[in-house]
Amino acid sequence: MFRILKKNMETGKVTLPRTALTAKAPEGFLGAPEVDPAKCTGCGKCVIACPTKALTMVDRSAEDKRFCHLSYGDCIFCGLCGPVCSHQAISFKGKFNLAVRTKKELHLQSSFSLSDCRKDTAFISSNALPAKDQADDVQSFEQGDFSSRLSMEETGLKLKDKIHGLFGRSLHIREVDAGSCNGCEVEIVNLSNPVYDAERFGIHFVASPRHADMLLVTGPVTRQMELALVKTYAAIPSPKLVVACGTCAISGGIFEGNYAVVGGVDRSVPVDVYMPGCPPRPQAILHGIFLALDKIPVV
Repeated sequence: MFRILKKNMETGKVTLPRTALTAKAPEGFLGAPEVDPAKCTGCGKCVIACPTKALTMVDRSAEDKRFCHLSYGDCIFCGLCGPVCSHQAISFKGKFNLAVRTKKELHLQSSFSLSDCRKDTAFISSNALPAKDQADDVQSFEQGDFSSRLSMEETGLKLKDKIHGLFGRSLHIREVDAGSCNGCEVEIVNLSNPVYDAERFGIHFVASPRHADMLLVTGPVTRQMELALVKTYAAIPSPKLVVACGTCAISGGIFEGNYAVVGGVDRSVPVDVYMPGCPPRPQAILHGIFLALDKIPVV
């Protein structure tokens, strides 16, 4: 044993110094779609291509308007809408920091004159907009530039200061897989690897909900997991925070409407932050945790 210790002391440091990471997506990562209203003509080809109905169009003849809606809460970032747009109105710039506190912030809306749109209405709904999609309710989305403002290290240090100011200790998170494909779990596990090392920022995952401050839920809530999720939420001491991680946790994603699925997390327990992505990147998860902590008042 002494020989091993002596050898280690003589060898010295062999690891490389940590380099600051910028919270940017790698080359080839599509990210969330962005619609340019100046180029879009409301033809609806993207609506037909969208597998989860994240893109919808609704006509209001009385107003001579066609409304185009993009819901990041339903989008799985598949990229099918981009190639079918003949006007190149849909682009992918790697945007991934999309966590918000309310669902209405996940909806983007633009409108066009009916006279300027294509007349094919096979994909158009003439009914009134759902309550959640009323024009007065929909807000502009302004959370996507977070990655350009702060590096990974700066985000983590701000998060560490916030956690210490609120709890005086580390943030304890209980993660619950309510029925996901495990894509989101892979990214959550990545928070603990040497690249991100979230524990140095005061983030600790616990096995018991009774030790947790936050509930991080992935996947659509299946009927078999709903009771377990509700009991886990009830076991967390107040003030409890809930983060819906991933598109499936927000709206049910590609599993919405399945007989075995209840739907998004907020159909079973209250949600404080919605974190779009399929799956969200580790930096986006840190961003969502940061937003959730803002809901706890500093005493």
